[in-house]
Amino acid sequence: MNEINIARSILNKRKEKGLTQDELADFIGVSKASVSKWETGQSYPDIILIPRLAAYFNISIDELMGYEPQMTNEDIRKLYKELSIEFATKPFDEVMSRCRDIVKKYFSCFPLLAQIGALYINYGYYTVASLNDEQKTAIVIEAQELFVRVKEQSNDMELKQLAIYMEAFCELLLGKPEEVIDLFKDAKKQISSSSSDMLLSQAYIMTGKIEEAKTQLQGNIYDGVMDLFSYIPLYLTICADDAGHFDEMCRRTMELIKLFNIKDLCPTGILPFYIASAQGYLASENVDKALDMLEEYSVVATNITYPLVLLNKDEFFDKVNLSLDELPFGTAELPRDEKSIKQSMIDGVANNPAFSTLSENWRFQNIVEKLKEKLWEKRNGN
Repeated sequence: MNEINIARSILNKRKEKGLTQDELADFIGVSKASVSKWETGQSYPDIILIPRLAAYFNISIDELMGYEPQMTNEDIRKLYKELSIEFATKPFDEVMSRCRDIVKKYFSCFPLLAQIGALYINYGYYTVASLNDEQKTAIVIEAQELFVRVKEQSNDMELKQLAIYMEAFCELLLGKPEEVIDLFKDAKKQISSSSSDMLLSQAYIMTGKIEEAKTQLQGNIYDGVMDLFSYIPLYLTICADDAGHFDEMCRRTMELIKLFNIKDLCPTGILPFYIASAQGYLASENVDKALDMLEEYSVVATNITYPLVLLNKDEFFDKVNLSLDELPFGTAELPRDEKSIKQSMIDGVANNPAFSTLSENWRFQNIVEKLKEKLWEKRNGN
């Protein structure tokens, strides 16, 4: 952390330029004695001379004054650790006073402000046993003010998301769940994470909105399950060289599909798994298992109902029902017209170069024919 030190800056910059005190004094329009006092810290330049000095040395005013409005991440981590120890070993008011001085000095260093706010909660609110309820409330409010400043002023989206989450957390500590609901409603496009979803669910519960909490949590559980299925196809492509591990991964995935009833809930979400597993089995020359997976693909693809939805309700997931029209703006989308969707499902097998070696295999030919027959039949409404 750098302190203001204009004396050292003037001295160093003058020497860098190879100037005498007389030469600098002549240019600025002051006496040599004035320059000497500046460099020894006995006095400071008049405020109207600061811009002239900075321009002469070709540096910013902040640099001239030896002032850094930002701290490095390393400095912030060190300071956080230091202050956390002080909260446990020194008088609370003394540590808070130091924190406030730091905040004032680095009021535009938003990563620092976020960490100071977190420090207030983690070590002030939760750790200092001597605080009464009024003091705890005050420190939460002070922390929240820092998070709001970060949210409103920072251009770092990740930092803004953290600030929104921590602001909501403060609202819960203050017993204001309705504000949490409003905050996340307003910030829906800025923040989406499992942590924020959990806070929102807690806010619903605290306000007696149990059905809303169930809907929120069901959606989170569903998202988590489908996120898992989105990772598996890529993972299979990089572990196909380990036949035992690959086979076990496929077995567990199929158990999950059955456990969560994914074939009915979101069949489009598991089609990539069947393709990836078939490709992996074929690469290890296990043709029968590859064809088994393609047959599973065919069954799922030909039983999809239209118009396409992202989630069909069942006895467990009975609170959420997502259609393609509810995707956030800018999200990558499947083709919306039924004809294109069905053709892409056929092409995923029939025209996939990975399965070219199966072109003469009678089981493969039957799979392709059934896909075409059933999907074209459904496409034509017969």
